[in-house]
Amino acid sequence: MTVIKINAITVPADSGDELAQRFAARAGAVDGQEGFEGFELLKPTDDRTQWLVLTRWRDEESFQAWVSSRAFADGHRSASERAGGEAPKPVSTHSEIWSYEVAGGSTPA
Repeated sequence: MTVIKINAITVPADSGDELAQRFAARAGAVDGQEGFEGFELLKPTDDRTQWLVLTRWRDEESFQAWVSSRAFADGHRSASERAGGEAPKPVSTHSEIWSYEVAGGSTPA
């Protein structure tokens, strides 16, 4: 059964572009992970300051294996850190993980 993990990231209004750029810089980093089914970065289109990182996993075990992996740690390091430099200042002010499973829906024909 597909498991959905949503990282709800609170980002000041003037930092959203930086968040999107940081995600773009590591695009595809999780693609080869066992059990990974998809990723989307959702940008608010209203006055909200919460961006959503939505990932789909085959099961909870696949997600937990990724979180515990070296690939997860490496993927969450900046290019500067990977080159031996300092970590950039965080863009977000808060983050929390929400967990869901698919309970229904439809797929267009």
